[in-house]
Amino acid sequence: MAPPLVVDIGLIGPGKVGTALLAQLKDAAPRLLRDAGLHLRLRAVTDSRHMWLDCDDEALNGRSHGAQTWRPADLHAFGAYVRGEGDGVALLADCSASDRVADHYASWLSAGLHVITPNKKAGSGDLARWHAIHEAAAEGSAHFGYEGTVGAGLPVIQTLRDLLDTGDQLIAVEGMLSGTLAWLFNRYDGNAPFSRLVREAHDMGYTEPDPRDDLSGVDVARKLVILAREAGIRLTLEDVRIESLVPEHLANVSREDFMDALADMDATMVARHALAQAEGCVLRHVARLDQSGASVVLQSIPRDHAFAHSRLTDNVLRFATRRYCDNALVVQGPGAGPEVTAAAVFTDLLRVAGAMGVKRCAC
Repeated sequence: MAPPLVVDIGLIGPGKVGTALLAQLKDAAPRLLRDAGLHLRLRAVTDSRHMWLDCDDEALNGRSHGAQTWRPADLHAFGAYVRGEGDGVALLADCSASDRVADHYASWLSAGLHVITPNKKAGSGDLARWHAIHEAAAEGSAHFGYEGTVGAGLPVIQTLRDLLDTGDQLIAVEGMLSGTLAWLFNRYDGNAPFSRLVREAHDMGYTEPDPRDDLSGVDVARKLVILAREAGIRLTLEDVRIESLVPEHLANVSREDFMDALADMDATMVARHALAQAEGCVLRHVARLDQSGASVVLQSIPRDHAFAHSRLTDNVLRFATRRYCDNALVVQGPGAGPEVTAAAVFTDLLRVAGAMGVKRCAC
């Protein structure tokens, strides 16, 4: 029997998604070792201030901040520790939302470290950095996985990639790309304050750490930019017309002050809801990319529209392509929450293992 494939893992960002990923790895590890010959070995964890490099410590395996030994965070040293001598399979899972971490992707990939992430900053940020990351992955032996950047656990990137790789041409993308905003507007009926729902979504982990990243439309715009670049369109955030739901006077205050002033949003949302209702419509947050440009706006949608019937945190994406021109290809399902986002990162990890020759187990 062939020896198992050992994958050394370094986790960046042990927040809600990172903690969910650690739990999923721990639960799946015995089954993957037994049935697929895949040995997942957690080597290191880091947040923005501390890193733990003794992941054989049971306290760390259970909860990262319980480890007894830590040192100041140093991303260069962290990557080097996980890579070791460079003769094995080493992987970094970036579950942060940090631009600073994304700055290291190209050098990590060039050094042979696989990188998987739901961090949207790399795919939607500086174009030169984005090209450098993909060039490093293409030129080396390392894999860059980012399925979780657009639809949480939904196969959005892979679906678009499959269409393009088989010669199809993207004409337009339209959809609800925020599980957070889908949940909010599926729940909002004009009775309970909108601010109360935002607070509930934040407490459940549906929003970004700062809910303004969702409410401003910037998080959705980042996803639209990622999809555009995947299709070969040189889009930047500045090219997207974004309607923010954040009151202008709250745009630049601290996160704590914003959370304290959430009720300042309520009057505007009551008015928007009443207007939509008078027109026989519902409110939905819609992103669109086509030949005329890119936009992220709050729309009044007729009640018989497909977007009006989404549920809970559903993302709904409609790909109109040369092949799917009369009837768009639809991807739909839960698009928010730590568990489904972590599952997308885990799926990318298994794709790396598959590229190394590990067979997926049917169990």
